[in-house]
Amino acid sequence: MVRFYVVQGRVQGVGFRWFVSRHAAELGLKGWVRNTDEGHVEITAAGSAEKLAELRAALERGSRGSRVDAVHETDMDESVATDLASFLIEGAW
Repeated sequence: MVRFYVVQGRVQGVGFRWFVSRHAAELGLKGWVRNTDEGHVEITAAGSAEKLAELRAALERGSRGSRVDAVHETDMDESVATDLASFLIEGAW
C-alpha cells in the first residue's frame, strides 16, 4: 500500500521531519517527508496496512514540541512505490 499524508499544525521547526523519518525507518517503510511552503508537512509512505496504521498513529501524536491539528490521508497508486528505495527527508542538509 502507498499513502500520502498532509500534517497540519505546528510541525515545522520542531524536528517533525526527523521524527517521521525515524518512525518510518523503524517500521521498515519506504518513502519521503518534506515541509511545504504553507507550513505543513507532506509524507509519502509505502508498506503494509498495519505498518502504515502505526505511522498514522505516530503522526497524530507528533514529536515533542509539535502540535498536530490534522492529518489528511490519501491512498495512492501502487506504481508510486517503484520509485521509493528507502525513507528520505527531502530538503534536509
